[in-house]
Amino acid sequence: MRNKDVARTMVRLLEQARYEVLPTPTTEDKVLEHLPRDRTVTVTASPSKGLEATLDLVERLTGHGFVAVPHLAARMISGRTELAEIADRLTGKGITRIFVPGGDSEPVGDYPDALALLEDLAALGHPFGHVGITGYPESHPTIHDDLTVQSMWDKRRYATHIVSNLTFDPAVVSSWVRRLRSRGVRMPLLLGIPGPVERAKLLAMATRIGVGESTRFLVKHKGTFARLAAPGGYTGERFLEKCAPALGEPDALVEGLHVFTFNQIVETEAWRNDLLVQLHNRLGG
Repeated sequence: MRNKDVARTMVRLLEQARYEVLPTPTTEDKVLEHLPRDRTVTVTASPSKGLEATLDLVERLTGHGFVAVPHLAARMISGRTELAEIADRLTGKGITRIFVPGGDSEPVGDYPDALALLEDLAALGHPFGHVGITGYPESHPTIHDDLTVQSMWDKRRYATHIVSNLTFDPAVVSSWVRRLRSRGVRMPLLLGIPGPVERAKLLAMATRIGVGESTRFLVKHKGTFARLAAPGGYTGERFLEKCAPALGEPDALVEGLHVFTFNQIVETEAWRNDLLVQLHNRLGG
């Protein structure tokens, strides 16, 4: 792929970037002050805060004019009755997009995984027009790689797109996308990348999530800290440049980025805008 083709692919992905945030007391103010209303924001769910914190923030951001996407972690929902109540609540506020991970906690009820919840959503009449599921370019701590691909195949009837988990290896991304498509998984993909967060801030955020969840967070993202700390290590620009040839292929069906901000919202939006300016300059204006 030529340099300008790489730049065009990067511009397309950055222009279609959405931001993942955590529902802390300061998140709403940061989003309102620093993000344009056309930026899609997804809100995580954690057992330490409870699902109410997620739903409440999503409703408030929606009221401010944002497209806000709640993470409905399957293991945090007790069963079809609660799911129906959540669906009615969200759709009543005009919320049509959700993201359904399995979640890191032990199941509180009927849903051991995302697929079980997705099946019940279908039984409830598919109340949401856009339903995202998780993809794992790198090995999941507790699930074999082949099972993660099979899981996406199983969920293809219920979901509209895939959101990839964090990875830092462009070769892994390219291989994973090829595997997905060769298995017939044709859902559009949003590539998950970390925003420009410093290692110390990332560690501090992990410890604030909650004692039990911090351990799981560190296990899931242990490579994050080493790569962010290494001299000349990971940068989003270099990562995207190396991924661009594979992501620019028509069959890749990669629509944009899912940026893990770790609530560094100001820094993430500044990084995205600065990189877009650089790329447009590279393309000649």
